[in-house]
Amino acid sequence: MSVQSISQTPFASLSGLSPKSAGAASSANGSVSFSDLLKQSVNELNKQQNHSDTLITKLSNGENVDLYQVMVAVQKANLSMQTALEVRNKAVEGYKEMMQMQV
Repeated sequence: MSVQSISQTPFASLSGLSPKSAGAASSANGSVSFSDLLKQSVNELNKQQNHSDTLITKLSNGENVDLYQVMVAVQKANLSMQTALEVRNKAVEGYKEMMQMQV
């Protein structure tokens, strides 16, 4: 039984964030824009959801899939979805707070 290290989680790519200008696209030094990072994270979330769905389907069809692999994949997908929802909630909360500011 192999256990993936924590560095293989989908949010390890967040280390590429840098305090550059907010709207800048990928620059010559290789930094990634926020929109690209967001797209990558959503794509990774989608891959995890699809992988867990595939494993569930295989298990329910009686194919040779280990139950613990299915459960780990489902929990990873669940945790990733919860994290994405919390990031969205914080972004919406920040937007609302900015819109209520007096100019």
